Amino acid sequence: MSDILYHEAASGVRLAFRADGVAPSGHGPAGLFWLGGFMSDMDGTKAQALADLAARTGRSSVRFDYSGHGASGGAFRDGTISKWLDEAYEVFTSHAAGPRVVIGSSMGGWIALLLLKQLLEAGGSAARQICGLVLIAPAADMTRDLMWETWDTATRERIERDGLLSEPSDYGDEPYIITRDLITDGRRHLLLGKPFETPCPVRILQGEDDPDVPWEHALKIYHALSGDDISLTLIKAGDHRLSEPGNIAMLQETCLALCERADASAS
Repeated sequence: MSDILYHEAASGVRLAFRADGVAPSGHGPAGLFWLGGFMSDMDGTKAQALADLAARTGRSSVRFDYSGHGASGGAFRDGTISKWLDEAYEVFTSHAAGPRVVIGSSMGGWIALLLLKQLLEAGGSAARQICGLVLIAPAADMTRDLMWETWDTATRERIERDGLLSEPSDYGDEPYIITRDLITDGRRHLLLGKPFETPCPVRILQGEDDPDVPWEHALKIYHALSGDDISLTLIKAGDHRLSEPGNIAMLQETCLALCERADASAS
């Protein structure tokens, strides 16, 4: 595993990241950029598998922890979609040179789409860097569709009154802290319900038995995206993590295929 490096964000928070495989450059084969999920970190099974793929195929892979996550500074409860998107943009533009396949898991899938949108709106060479998206159980618009709209009236009133909810997690001992600021800020970044043109290939990998991001939500994202090359793969009996060996092999194969496609178009 590569050493932890640090990026001093404009907000003053120290963001931890790892650069695996070959050194990032503006030339050479397409690399990878990992965006993790809500309360996850850059050292998870899928992120490490992609780092291994990059090393094995002579590519660059960059992964990082949002503020309040993993080895980065800041408090989790201070995080919002705007803040984590800004951090993704900073790390991407500062440390992930060259063409990149961007992989987003769960909330990271939403951040990946927002990052592409932000780069396209900014224009310039950075807008052409993303040569493919791989979205794993993407939770676009999760603060509305998977949180607020699933809560009963009492829960909504509680978060409005207290400013936060503490929910048990199925993936660790730490509870999920969901703040009123997270919900309110998320409304600024809603993507679904209107077409989103994606100039690069998009691959959505979704577990059929995902209890956190239902496959119907992935289908909603699939229909919201427009472009020449978008596909949704529904994985039989797949859970939210999609970290079983067969799932990992599919993820690696999907990312490598998009990288090789980008390499071929650049030659």
